[in-house]
Amino acid sequence: MAYAVFASGSKQYRVTVGDVVEVDRLPDVETEGEATFDRVLMVEDAENIKVGTPVVEGASVKVQVLDAAARGPKGVAFKFKRRKGFHKKKGFRAALTKVKVTEIIA
Repeated sequence: MAYAVFASGSKQYRVTVGDVVEVDRLPDVETEGEATFDRVLMVEDAENIKVGTPVVEGASVKVQVLDAAARGPKGVAFKFKRRKGFHKKKGFRAALTKVKVTEIIA
């Protein structure tokens, strides 16, 4: 089974064909559209492994966009200084794009 490691939004993802992955929000994509990741760091097929320096030349990962406006789970940033009466609570949700890998080009 072939897999690839690609970088998107300063994170790395190990994927095979058919995987559903949530990546950081991709600009200029629509739901049910397609996108391509060109920053492929490693590709493995049935027989050989290609490791990039830093990227593999000519390799890409094609994906289908399932949800262009997904949101991550709620997180809390809480700041506290003891004995000072200071505390601050702020919540956030990450902006994500849900994609399904359709093809790995080595």
